[in-house]
Amino acid sequence: MVIGLSSLYAPPKIIAVDRLDRAMLSFRRQFAWSWSVVKLKTVPETNYKTIRSRLTGVVVVPSIVLLAMWALFSSYTVFEGLYLQLVASGVKDASIPAVQSFASLQKERELSMTSLSRPGSGTSALIKQQQETDKDLATMRTAFTELASQAPQEVVDGIGKLNGLLDQLPQQRAALEAGTASKAEIYRYYNSVLDAGAALFNTQARIVPDAETVQGALAAVQYFQAADSMSRSGSVAAGALAAGKFTPEEHREFVYLVGAYRSSLNSIEPYALPNVREHYKTVTGSAQWQQLVSLENRLLQNAERPIGQSVGLPDWEAASRAVSAELTTMVQEQSNGAVNIAMSNGESKFTTVLIGSLIALVAVIIGIFVAVRISSRLVNKALIVRLNNLKSDSLKLAHERLPDIVERLRDGKHVDVAHEVPALDYGNDEIGQVADAFNAAQYTAVAAAVKESQTREGVNRVFLDIARRNQGLVHRQLKILDKLEREEENPDHLDAFFQLDHLATRARRNAENLIILTGEQPGRQWRKPVRMLDVVRAAVAETEQYARVKVHPVPEVALAGAAVADVIHLIAELVDNATSFSSPRSQVEVHSSEVPQGLVIEIEDHGLGIKPEDRELHNQMLAAPPDFEAMRLRGESRLGLFVVARLAARRGIRVELRDCSSGGTIALVLVPSELIVGEAGAVDAADPVQMPKPTFRQQTLAQTALPHAAEDVVLDARPSSELNEFWAGGGVGNDRSSRRDSDPDSGSIGGVLPTADHPAGPWPAEDHREGDAARQDARPELPRRRRQQHLVPQLANDDHRSTPDFAEFDTEERAERTRDGMSAFQQGTRDARRADDDVEP
Repeated sequence: MVIGLSSLYAPPKIIAVDRLDRAMLSFRRQFAWSWSVVKLKTVPETNYKTIRSRLTGVVVVPSIVLLAMWALFSSYTVFEGLYLQLVASGVKDASIPAVQSFASLQKERELSMTSLSRPGSGTSALIKQQQETDKDLATMRTAFTELASQAPQEVVDGIGKLNGLLDQLPQQRAALEAGTASKAEIYRYYNSVLDAGAALFNTQARIVPDAETVQGALAAVQYFQAADSMSRSGSVAAGALAAGKFTPEEHREFVYLVGAYRSSLNSIEPYALPNVREHYKTVTGSAQWQQLVSLENRLLQNAERPIGQSVGLPDWEAASRAVSAELTTMVQEQSNGAVNIAMSNGESKFTTVLIGSLIALVAVIIGIFVAVRISSRLVNKALIVRLNNLKSDSLKLAHERLPDIVERLRDGKHVDVAHEVPALDYGNDEIGQVADAFNAAQYTAVAAAVKESQTREGVNRVFLDIARRNQGLVHRQLKILDKLEREEENPDHLDAFFQLDHLATRARRNAENLIILTGEQPGRQWRKPVRMLDVVRAAVAETEQYARVKVHPVPEVALAGAAVADVIHLIAELVDNATSFSSPRSQVEVHSSEVPQGLVIEIEDHGLGIKPEDRELHNQMLAAPPDFEAMRLRGESRLGLFVVARLAARRGIRVELRDCSSGGTIALVLVPSELIVGEAGAVDAADPVQMPKPTFRQQTLAQTALPHAAEDVVLDARPSSELNEFWAGGGVGNDRSSRRDSDPDSGSIGGVLPTADHPAGPWPAEDHREGDAARQDARPELPRRRRQQHLVPQLANDDHRSTPDFAEFDTEERAERTRDGMSAFQQGTRDARRADDDVEP
């Protein structure tokens, strides 16, 4: 009947989410680019056999494009169109079953009035009608139950009132069967139910957000009320005919109802739909209508006399029911008309912004008509060729050129968009509009990729600048800490300074990780080859728990200078992982061996190991470093392995994680032969490399962290000067773990990291070497001359303290020489620190 889906009359915010999602999905499908789904509701399906149908399909494409563009700027209008379309579907869901149910109630009311007027008559017909009414009411209640969960409050209240009255129907039927109910009570009850239904329809009709639909819906409501008035008059008359006469109240009611429904039908006719007006004219001209009018006139005139002689009950029932059925059909036709109006208006919302395209479509259709008459074959051929060309060009751009351009833009390469993304030119007709729309889409995609590339470049620059600044600040902090370490004599304070030094070095290492992730070099570059032994030493020294690392003999080969920094950083990250994910009491072993493909470095720990699935994912990342968005999808950062993957990819190094037979994990690093330049001895002999002096922190902790028995150096070879610059603060990191026995005069490394032959040990309890006693708990002292130090044993016991030279030594002269010597020493140490500070990171 009237627009029955009350949820559609509510504001958009209260529409059910699931139905709205289905509507939006249907909306997206309507605008899909695929030819198989280009089926708008405004364009019915055709078999595409004629030129007209093919041209219509071609025109639909630019129309869809324009409609999609319009939807971007007019989403509210599009939503309103969907809203009205759902309104139309609501009529079929609830209103039509409601009209049928109310028609059944009207028939039951008439039979009930007859049964009350003539007890025992028409009982079987009444029972049959009650069963039919129950079936129709069940269908209506199901539709209204779904409706009430989504409808606005006023509609929910109307449904609740109607259901409350329908709940009383069994009681009324029982009273009727028992004979305890009067005709007036039964009549008023059925009238109240139908009045509640009419009020619900009226509420639904008035909240529809479309004037034309509201007008059609209200006309349907008035037709329903007129049909109900006619049915009521038939029920009153049937009861009077069964009883043999009217009571005064019944006759007044009959006169009112006849006049009301006739007047309503005449007043509604100008506002009804054309087909409904034609139907009304047909009904009023039919024999049943004429008979009904004649019988009504007789009953109107015979108010005081018995009416059984002038009008027969069978004739009245036949004429009344026939006309009532026609009026019910008119109600349904008017409701269907309102449905069609709502659907038409909903579809027109989609085409509001396509007025220009529709005008062009009309022009194209006219041109098609003329072209078909002139040469249908020629037109058909031209269309197919153009469409095929457009399809081929579009697919080539979408699947070949655009992905390549976007990928290059993401890689930061320069792309001439105007040259590499040419515009598709197919004229100004509908096919040309499709090409223009695709041009706009591809330019938008390329512009988005350019914007993304610029954003990435800007972010990289910001991160790189922040990392460089942090690196510089930490480097300055390390210099200050080194100065404090040299001047500090308290062992506890010195240990605290070393801890701060280590934390600062780790901060610089994190900054270098960020620089690596931006694709830049973290620090200086080595121009000359460096021994692989020194490279491994530097990497191990970068770890916090370096004392747990045992370095086995390293082949006498050298690494190309350009790859030194990256290989040190790579090995340091893997060693740091090995020490971090293994027991503090276990050792991490580093093995090295030459293979035909290069040099293999094995880093073995004895930890808990890695799950097979996690190890597979890590190996995949190490083999092919993912982008940052892939790292986001993994749900974890794994920054260390990410940096290792980037460094390995940059230098062509293969890194793989494997299970260890004794438990734990082995990290295999294959340095390709291209990075191995030859034997270390040959390189050093041809071009020896010197190192600047290590810092005080490196000197002191090397002396305390390693046993003095380690003076016999394993794989003794003089480190390169550039790697010593690495120790001085310019390499991957200047960690607290970089502690070595150093010669302060030459700057060369005298001690070693823990190796297979010289494992790391605890601090020595006592040092009996001459000249080192002061360094156990204070800064290093100057070399001190010892009496009789170089004498033969036979003369060592002579007492020279009473020598006259000492007795006659002038005290003032000795003090002057002592001050001069200390001044010269201080000047020398300042020059050494200044030279150390000149090394930039």
